Amino acid sequence: MSTIFGQIIEGSLPSKKVFENERILAIEDIHPEAPVHILILPKKPIASLQDLKGEDLALVGEIVQVAQKLATELGIEKGYRLLTNNGSGAGQTVFHLHFHLLGGRPLGKLG
Repeated sequence: MSTIFGQIIEGSLPSKKVFENERILAIEDIHPEAPVHILILPKKPIASLQDLKGEDLALVGEIVQVAQKLATELGIEKGYRLLTNNGSGAGQTVFHLHFHLLGGRPLGKLG
């Protein structure tokens, strides 16, 4: 795996894991944008949301379940944001699908 997330999944780069199973890894963001900023990523190398195939859609549902579980464990279940960027035009800088779980402070409106 050639991305930084691929290297983290392989174990060649360190990270602070907060959740892991056979298909998903969740780590603390090293440059947090909120008091809680967790990155949730599939272990399968999928470049972006647009690159998901039909057989990958269940993985997105599992990522949402992991986000719900972590939000409850971290005490942000009453207010959090779960987002992903698709492509460089949307700000995606690492081309391995990942979702940001943000919370712990008022996040304000988007747009």
